[in-house]
Amino acid sequence: MPDKIKIKLVKSMNGRPEKHRRVLRGMGLTKLNKTVELEDTPSVRGMANKVSHLVSIEEKE
Repeated sequence: MPDKIKIKLVKSMNGRPEKHRRVLRGMGLTKLNKTVELEDTPSVRGMANKVSHLVSIEEKE
């Protein structure tokens, strides 16, 4: 089973660039404090790094 990461939206996307909003929606984060569990792939890592100032990332094995 591939490793997973938990990503939680901790800051609002209000006033953020449209690119950041699209990345968050692509990961399934629509509301504040929502947590999603995604597979740990390079594409998901890149998305999380792009909005790292808005989310908290937790490693899960």
